Order: sequence, then structure tokens, then C-alpha cells
Amino acid sequence: MRDMRISGVAALTAALAFSAAAPAMAAKITVFDVSGATETYADAVNDPGTITGWYLDSQSNAHGFLRAADGTITSFDVSGGTETQPDSINDKGAIAGYFQGTSFYQSFVRAADGTITTFYDTGATTVAAINDKGAVTGSWQDTSQVWHGFVRAKDGTITSFDPAGSIASYPFGINKAGMIAGYYLDSSEVYHGFVRAADGTITSFDPQGSVYTAANGINDKGAVAGCYADSSDKFHGFVRTADGTITSFDAPDGTGGTFANSIDAKGAVAGYYVVFGGGYHGFARAANRTLKEFDPPNSTFTRPESIAGHAAVAGYFSDTSGVYHGFVRGK
Repeated sequence: MRDMRISGVAALTAALAFSAAAPAMAAKITVFDVSGATETYADAVNDPGTITGWYLDSQSNAHGFLRAADGTITSFDVSGGTETQPDSINDKGAIAGYFQGTSFYQSFVRAADGTITTFYDTGATTVAAINDKGAVTGSWQDTSQVWHGFVRAKDGTITSFDPAGSIASYPFGINKAGMIAGYYLDSSEVYHGFVRAADGTITSFDPQGSVYTAANGINDKGAVAGCYADSSDKFHGFVRTADGTITSFDAPDGTGGTFANSIDAKGAVAGYYVVFGGGYHGFARAANRTLKEFDPPNSTFTRPESIAGHAAVAGYFSDTSGVYHGFVRGK
């Protein structure tokens, strides 16, 4: 269940060598690890600079963590479960994620005071995002092992949904207004992006020339960031504004593809690009479309996962020994 985002990309990129070819850094990057961790993965950062993610202990068990803006790290687990993996944090400090239950993965919300509430105990789920009002979105699996989208209101009410024509749905972002972005698989096994309005209306979309579209994040203005593959199987990043206008972009050195993972309130985007024979590297694209490539020191694989309103980017990377660490990149 770990890391469902862009699941279809794995086959394309798995064969790429991870030799280091690090671009120059233009901003301060802080590397961090949870005490006692063998690997650390940062998944989300909020506007106040708090980061959440998960880490592996010496027994390869996953635990959640919360890193405050001052660098203080608190680890946590869902009581009665294993493999705790946070995916998202809102500006109030509430965290959403999933964990291994008795027989399948279940979802949780951890309030800012540390109180954890679990839900969806009748089938496997994965939570992707939580907004500032406490609404959560993600995917759940039915008894036929088909994935559907869901949104859970702060009061616990859960609504399942699917775009028309879908055979699998994967929401990945939710904004303050309750708009949701994600992607779905149709009966021809083609992926398309979608935006679901707060009233439940779903709009499907694809950038021009796309044969595979993945929407990975949405900001409070309704702008969506993601990536798509063209007919030659090369991936490009895109931003779709609230009026439906789509702009595609590529990292200058992204010979193997460009993948956008997150968009902040001002329209800045973070993600990674692939260099053939040169591994994965991070990028931050400002609202004015200026794109900067970066890597933490000694990285052979850089994966930015989240960008906050103050343009801080959080993610994880693998060092030359193959060990994963968390990082945060400032302005």
C-alpha cells in the first residue's frame, strides 16, 4: 500500500539508473531523521512549517511522526494497529493517513491535540489529503477489490463517489472549499484527471496529447497540479486553473519525465524530474513559472512530496548508501 501516487509510472522509471547528477541548490535544504529510524519519509508540510510523514524502525515497522517548525520531532502510532503512515497535514495541525488494521489497511485522523480517530473498518482504505476544515479524501476498496473515491466530513459522514465511466478512482487532494482532485481508470485502462466540486459535480479532464493523466493536488483557488504521459510515454507536469486552462511544463533537465506532486495557495508547484541514467531530482516551480531544480547533498533519488504556502518544500531522498532521509527546502 505504500505510495500509491502515480502507480502506473513505476514501470516506466524503474529501469533508470540512480547515479548522482545533482543540480546546483538555490535555497537552504535541511535534512532530518527521526531518532532511531533506519529510514525517514516526509510526506506533507503545512503553512506554519510543521511536517508529517513516517519512518521505519530497525524491524522495518512503519511509525508516524510530526516535526515542528523548530525541528522537534514527535513519533506516534495508531493504537491497536501497525504500519502507521501519515499522508497529509492541514494548517491547524490535524493529520490524516492510514495504518494496518486486523486484516487490511484502515484510515485515521489525528487531531492537533494528539487524539486519533479511526474509520472505514469494513474494507481497505488509503487517505490522501485533509483540508483545514477537517474533511478527508482518499480511496476505499470494495469486496471485489475495486477502488472508489470517498470524502469524509469533519462530523464523520462518509460519501463514496466515482467519476462516470471509471473502474477505479484515486482522489489525491482536497481544498478548503471541499473541491477534490485526483484521477481515475476507465474501462479502456486509460487514466484521466478529475475535479469534484463541493456539490458532488465531477469534471473529467486531460491535457492535450495525454494518454495518462494524474491530478495530484489542488489549492484553495481550485488550481490543480499533476502530470501526464504523451504518446511517446514521456511524462510532463501541468497546472490546471479553476477555469479549466491547462499549462504543461518540463524541468529543463527532465529527459526522462517531469512529475508534479503538489501545489500551494499561490500556485507554486513541487515535484521531481527524471534524468535518463541520472536518477530522480527535485524541482520547485514558482507561480511566475520560474522553475528551480535541486537536490539535498549526496542525493541519488530526490522526491519532493509537498509544498506549503510559504514555498517550503518537504519530501525525502536516498543517499549514496541507499538510505532514505527527510528534508525540507526553504525559500
